[in-house]
Amino acid sequence: MGAAMATANTLRHRRAIWVAGVAFLGLAAVYTVMAGGHMPENLGVTDGQLAPCPPKPNCVCSQADDEEHRIAPFACEGDVTKSLARVEQIVKSMRRSTIVERSSLYLHVEFRSRLFRFVDDVEFLADPAAGVIHVRSASRTGFSDMGVNRARVGEIAKQFQREDGRSPD
Repeated sequence: MGAAMATANTLRHRRAIWVAGVAFLGLAAVYTVMAGGHMPENLGVTDGQLAPCPPKPNCVCSQADDEEHRIAPFACEGDVTKSLARVEQIVKSMRRSTIVERSSLYLHVEFRSRLFRFVDDVEFLADPAAGVIHVRSASRTGFSDMGVNRARVGEIAKQFQREDGRSPD
């Protein structure tokens, strides 16, 4: 009877390990798919506008009408295309950034979080008529970003203003 119980306990233990392993692999697969997410189809410029922010707090945009999502555009001195090139150099120097698309008036950058590898899409649109660079930064997945997008855009703006010889606000 003792040997039979030991064998039954061993089988239960092995089954529990197997179930835990399968659950772990399943969660790892879901995490891998969800962390990066798919690139949204609405990125880019439509009629001189960046995409509006979704009704979630994980997005900021200088073209947004509501206070929750609104952030100031980058004021430019002189040629906005040269200013956009400076923005590009700033984001290239930042960790875990990847330039996805670049044109004379538009820049799309992906930032990946260090731990969970979540992707944020950051877009810049030079507006020569207004003398500004509009910016939009949004998380691909999740609901809240704990203020990461707003803070990142703020840091880029500070570096941009320092290089431009103006003191940041």
